[in-house]
Amino acid sequence: MEQPSADGEEGLNTAIYAELRQRLVTGRMAPGHELSTRGIAAELGVSQTPVRDALSRLAAEGAVSIRSKRRVRVPPMTPERFEDLLRCRLLLEPEAATLALPHLDDAHIARLREIDAALDRAIANGDTDAYMQSNHDFHFTLYRAQSRRTLVQLIETLWLQFGPFMRVVHGRVSGAHLNDSHQAAIRAIEARDANALRAAISADITDGMGLIGRNGLAADRAATP
Repeated sequence: MEQPSADGEEGLNTAIYAELRQRLVTGRMAPGHELSTRGIAAELGVSQTPVRDALSRLAAEGAVSIRSKRRVRVPPMTPERFEDLLRCRLLLEPEAATLALPHLDDAHIARLREIDAALDRAIANGDTDAYMQSNHDFHFTLYRAQSRRTLVQLIETLWLQFGPFMRVVHGRVSGAHLNDSHQAAIRAIEARDANALRAAISADITDGMGLIGRNGLAADRAATP
């Protein structure tokens, strides 16, 4: 059998990493869930080697912990870890949004409105998959408009660690209790108001994700004997 080229191997490794990364960001891998390299490889139709490579990269980013050669685990969420991640998000994401502001045009605004409408429908329909994807798309459409790739990569690493937990607890909090600040962010972009945009993203994190997270942690503690 012809061996894959070095470029082919690199492309496969990148594709597997991107797939697992997306599953974590959108919460399709739950906190505390153990993953089998063999099971993932079989599901994706590849050998275990690129799966191990992808999981090693994700472990370096804090998204998973390697328990053995064949098994890894999505770390559980603790109050301390949650507060640390939330604090880092508040430091980085409003800054990324502000830096993106000069680069946001009418096409970006139209796309953000489209995504936010999809997010609202997901909340109304109780569609967690669509909610997670739309919320991710909104934030990163905004952050990626600016050219500082390291900043975006740092934020992506936080979402890798936050995503699994947010998916689990999203259904525990009614959409009526979520303070959606996306419309405020869009208005700030249209007004070219950097301070208002920074405030809107901060509010979205603290009032939206923070509320869900703290309710989830409270529920987990209450369920623990």
